[in-house]
Amino acid sequence: MRTLYIECRMGAAGDMLTAALSELLSDKAAFFKELNEIMPDNVKVSTEIVSRKGVEGASVSVLVNGEEEHSHDVHHHQHEHEHSHEQTHKHIHDHHHEHHSIQDIEQIVSGMNISDKVKKDVMAVYNLIAGAESKVHGKPVEEIHFHEVGALDAVADICAVCMLIERLAPEKIICSPINVGHGHVHCAHGILPVPAPATALLLEGLPIYSCSVEGELCTPTGAALLRYFADEFSGMPIMRTQKIGVGMGKKEFERLNCVRVFSGETENDNEEICELKCSVDDITGEEMSYAISKLISSGALDAYCTPIVMKKGRPAFELTCLCKISDTESLLPVIFQNTTTLGVRRLHCERYTLNRRTEKVPTKFGAVAVKFSEGYGVKRSKAEFDDAVKAAESYGVSPSEVKREAEKHKG
Repeated sequence: MRTLYIECRMGAAGDMLTAALSELLSDKAAFFKELNEIMPDNVKVSTEIVSRKGVEGASVSVLVNGEEEHSHDVHHHQHEHEHSHEQTHKHIHDHHHEHHSIQDIEQIVSGMNISDKVKKDVMAVYNLIAGAESKVHGKPVEEIHFHEVGALDAVADICAVCMLIERLAPEKIICSPINVGHGHVHCAHGILPVPAPATALLLEGLPIYSCSVEGELCTPTGAALLRYFADEFSGMPIMRTQKIGVGMGKKEFERLNCVRVFSGETENDNEEICELKCSVDDITGEEMSYAISKLISSGALDAYCTPIVMKKGRPAFELTCLCKISDTESLLPVIFQNTTTLGVRRLHCERYTLNRRTEKVPTKFGAVAVKFSEGYGVKRSKAEFDDAVKAAESYGVSPSEVKREAEKHKG
C-alpha cells in the first residue's frame, strides 16, 4: 500500500509541508513553475535547498506583493499568517494592506486552473481555519477577515499541499503525534498562549504534546492540513521507505526545525477492531444461523459460532462477532435481539490483513471474478465460487475446472 508518513516532531506549517512533499517529486522545478502559473500575479512561490545543523532540506518562501508574512513579526514562527482580523482591527504593520473574507478566497480559488478535486480540498482546508477563527472570535464565518498577505500566503501553501497530495496519490496518510511547542505567541490580538486558540481548536481530538522548545511549532494552516488529509495519527508503521522529503522551517531552534515525510510501501493494513462474544445454551442452530446473517448484513466484518460445553455439561454455542470499533454500539442490539444471551463480552484486538482486491478476469469460460491478496511475502488468488458455478453451468464443465482456469491469471 502506497503510504505517506508525516513526522511532526517540530510541529508543522504550510510552507514546511509544501517543502517536504515537493522533495518526493521527480520534477520539482516543473511543479513550482505550474504552481506559480496558477497563483494570482502578486503571489510568487520559490524553493531552495538549505543546510541546517548539517542536514540539507527544502525551504519554501511565498512572496505577496514582494513581502513574506513571517517578516511582519519576528516573534512569529514560520507562517503565523493565519490569525484573522476583523475589518476594523488592523495589524500594526498592515495599515496599507487590504483584507480578504472567505468569499474572496473562494472566488480566487474557483478561478484557478486546477482540478475540481484540488479546489474542493483547498476550500475544505480553508473553511476549517475560518471555522476555528469564527469560534475563537465569536463571529460568523462571513465576518472573519484575513490580512491580505497572510490570506494569499495561506492560499499558496494550501493549494501547493493539495496539489502535491493529488500528484503523489498515496493510498494512506499517517501522521505522527504533533509537537505544538509551548510559551506564548504575539499576534494582532495581543499575546496568546501556545497552541494559539484557533490552532488548539483545529487539533481538538488529535494526539498532541509539548516539549522544551519555546515557540509556536504548529500553525493553524499546518493543523488544518494535517486534520484534513491524515487517515490516522500514530507512530511510524512498518514500511519500505522509497523516498524521504525534508521541509525546513524559517525559524531556528536548538533542535532541527523540520517536517519529514516518508514515502513507501506498507505490507499490512493493521487496524483496531472489536470482538464481541457471548455463550448461549438455549438456542437452535437455525436461530444462531439467522443471528449470524443479521450481524453480517448489519455491518459486521465477520460473525461465526463455535460449539462449546458449558457448566453442567450443557452443549452450547459461542457466538463471535468481529466489527469496527465505531460499529460496536449498533451491533450490540442485533446480538441481544436475535439471541437469548444475557450479556456480551467486548475485546479490543489489532487485525493484520493482506491487501485485497477483486477483479473480473477473462477466461475461455467467460469473465470470472477473482480475489487477489498480497502481503507478508505471500501472493494468492481465488476465484469467486458463485461466478465459477455460473460459468460451469453455461459451458457444461465443473466449477473446479473454471476456478483452475481463472486462477492462472496473475492479476
